[in-house]
Amino acid sequence: MKLVAAKVPVSTVWTAPDAPRDIDAPAIAAQPDVAAWAKSMDTETRLGLHGRTLTQLLFAEPVLVRSERDGWSEIVAPWQPSSQDALGYPGWVPSSHLGELPGAASDPVAVAVPTAPLYAEPGAGAFAELSFATVLASTEHADGYTRVATPDGGSGWLADDVLWSGGAGTAEDRLRLGSQFLGLEYLWGGTSAYGLDCSGLVHTVNRVLGLRTPRDAHDQADTLENIPAEEARPGDLYFFARPGKTVHHVGFVSPEGMLHASETGKRLENEPLTPDRQATLKTAARL
Repeated sequence: MKLVAAKVPVSTVWTAPDAPRDIDAPAIAAQPDVAAWAKSMDTETRLGLHGRTLTQLLFAEPVLVRSERDGWSEIVAPWQPSSQDALGYPGWVPSSHLGELPGAASDPVAVAVPTAPLYAEPGAGAFAELSFATVLASTEHADGYTRVATPDGGSGWLADDVLWSGGAGTAEDRLRLGSQFLGLEYLWGGTSAYGLDCSGLVHTVNRVLGLRTPRDAHDQADTLENIPAEEARPGDLYFFARPGKTVHHVGFVSPEGMLHASETGKRLENEPLTPDRQATLKTAARL
């Protein structure tokens, strides 16, 4: 295996090289346009992603390559813990989306707004639009900008006001960061500003705060500190499961009820627990 990094802003991870459909072409292009891809899909088309997409990689995220075949790489994503593989979340991505790891640098910084321009020089010459929860190593600070290492030996600059600087954060920080995506359409396997699923919302918010949380809801429930659901307070997590089944849904506890990415066909919302949610509420966890 070799260790590389995602060199595109968002790379969607697939179950197999033949999983993408014709409509998914923008997502697997050498320079993917994930925003256009997400916009092109109606509810039925999004439902068709079940069994095809798994998760997403963000710019400069490290990746282990297991094998290569016909322009595709079989990978695991170490930053996305999973019970499927001890090394990280497994799947397939176009090989064109991968490049050399960024060079050695100092403190990591995380994009804390939905999207942020990456500049060639401070404030000028944007050459990429990075998603929320993109984590990069910083190399220099100057006049309200931070220089970061990028794949293939490059570098770029991000405005300081798009970066997280609050340490591990508070319950209020988690809800504020997640609330930036109210109204965003649910996307199966989504971990980017262009679409999130329920566990993707939790995973990415925690990534911004420096917490490495498992990618899937059932793994989050199994790994995090469980507490009785009646003791949960805003900023904690609610987990849901039907009798005899594994956890299938997660959301942030909020003063209103729950901040969550509900399901395909719906948008990220902050709402009271419905009767069905209350009936399937299994446990809670504290971060």
